[in-house]
Amino acid sequence: MSLTKKRKVALAKVDKNKFYSLKDASTLVKEINCTKFDSSVDLHIRLGVDPKKADQQVRGTVSLPHGTGRTKKVLVLCTPDKEAAAREAGADYVGLDEFVTKIEGGWVDMDVIIATPSVMPKIGKLGKVLGPRNLMPNPKTGTVTNDVAAAVNEVKGGKIAFKVDKAGIVHASIGRVSFSAEKIAENSSELLNAIIKLKPSSSKGTYLKGVSMASSMSPGISLETKSLMN
Repeated sequence: MSLTKKRKVALAKVDKNKFYSLKDASTLVKEINCTKFDSSVDLHIRLGVDPKKADQQVRGTVSLPHGTGRTKKVLVLCTPDKEAAAREAGADYVGLDEFVTKIEGGWVDMDVIIATPSVMPKIGKLGKVLGPRNLMPNPKTGTVTNDVAAAVNEVKGGKIAFKVDKAGIVHASIGRVSFSAEKIAENSSELLNAIIKLKPSSSKGTYLKGVSMASSMSPGISLETKSLMN
């Protein structure tokens, strides 16, 4: 496949043998963007864990100080007494039975699902649809709660969930190329600090094995991990 001129220029600016500081990578990722749209900026973090072991399944949530630059569609599944609070907080969809039926039929036009504990028995049967898409509400990520208004506000304000995959890698979007380099660096630092704090005690050896930053369709920029751990 032939490379476009912009892609060739982007590749020329990234030294594949160099490990960049977070500050330099945040500046460079803006320079090498070759799309006409406002690309997302993502971090790909390879961890020294064994995801097959229950105590090494690194997962959690973090509130990015500058948000992700993308408005998330939020569905709140709750009892009628919670619906008004969810709507006032800015939820895009609120209800229960009608949405459970729609999801059973394959509807997944949302980014986050928040549910109250009392309705989880009804949602459990949706695991086959929601599980593979990481949409299943979970108390560990704050998406199963009685305070639906607070949960909606957090998601709309930039809270993201992350989870290590089967290959031991965490993939997460931390902003847009339209963000300043400072905002990209601060959001990245917030996510990395959250992941570092979750290092399993049973994980031995190097924890941060590799960190790469990239925007949509751009080459990856390798980060210097030792300084990140410090």
